[in-house]
Amino acid sequence: MYFIPALLSLQIELHVHLDGAIRIKTIVEVAKRRGITLPVSSENEMRDLCKVSEPTTLTEFLGKFNHFMHVIAGDREAIKRIAYEFVETKAKEGVIYAEARYSPHLLANKGLDPLPWDQKPGDITPDEVVDLVNQGFKEGEKAFKTKVRSILCCLRHMPNWSMDVVELCKKYRNDGVVAIDLAGDEAMNCEAYPGHKRAFEEAVRSEVHRTVHAGEAGSASVVREAVEVLKAERIGHGYHTLEDKALYKQLLEQNMHFESCVFRFKKDKANYSLNTDDPTIFDSTLNSDYKVAKKYMDFTEEDFKKLNINAAKSCFLPAKEKGELLKQLYKAYGMLNSTGF
Repeated sequence: MYFIPALLSLQIELHVHLDGAIRIKTIVEVAKRRGITLPVSSENEMRDLCKVSEPTTLTEFLGKFNHFMHVIAGDREAIKRIAYEFVETKAKEGVIYAEARYSPHLLANKGLDPLPWDQKPGDITPDEVVDLVNQGFKEGEKAFKTKVRSILCCLRHMPNWSMDVVELCKKYRNDGVVAIDLAGDEAMNCEAYPGHKRAFEEAVRSEVHRTVHAGEAGSASVVREAVEVLKAERIGHGYHTLEDKALYKQLLEQNMHFESCVFRFKKDKANYSLNTDDPTIFDSTLNSDYKVAKKYMDFTEEDFKKLNINAAKSCFLPAKEKGELLKQLYKAYGMLNSTGF
């Protein structure tokens, strides 16, 4: 059962990983089709294996992907399917616009030696992955009337991929891709791995939008690097920004968008949004997260409206489409007369 706050049937989501939002049923069915043996026999057992049920480390959390990524990676039909199903899922949750992020290289099953799972690289390229995901999103949008765009991820431990990623962002900038991201172990800074810095410099030159995972597991210094070195326009998570009062004040003044939800951001009237991140691993939906925020963090209907409007204003759509998205929200929220539309 999906939970949608009263009078809030339209929502925006800016931070969700496509490969962290795959249906367990799909994993089981694709494994059967491909002749891949899963570590457990039933769908329910697979769900339990993949989810986290208590606080854990980022390393252990990321290890959950090793249970199922090899099932989807490198398979054209599966990649397109998970993109299509992602749109369907978001539509059922009441989401009208989402930005889904993923690593084209990981979904292509290329580049790592050894691979984090016991499988040989396939013949699919990262470029093909982007095209397949775009196809799935387009078909999903047509069927379910929910718009989804892609953010392509660089990975901190694979700096040699980053220039490829920014070139893919440029190639598909008018065909479904809206931004570049950097994800992974925040201990790997850009001074030691300059490939990321070069890619983000190219993104700035080419006017490719930029978001960076920072301040999730790492310190506030990672957030500062994201803003000052990588020129991030949004911060993924950003929790540890609060440890640096001067930086936090600076980002509040700049209206930096935090793709996360913590009580302090709400209290300080920061620009933030509420996102599922990896719903397969958390065994959650956007609506169950809203329910938690309402129950345990005293979120009101007005709070939910504000964070969704913040998300729409901070999304990476072109100006015209962003304006149309905001108008749709204002109309649904009964705010047209107060916004100038």
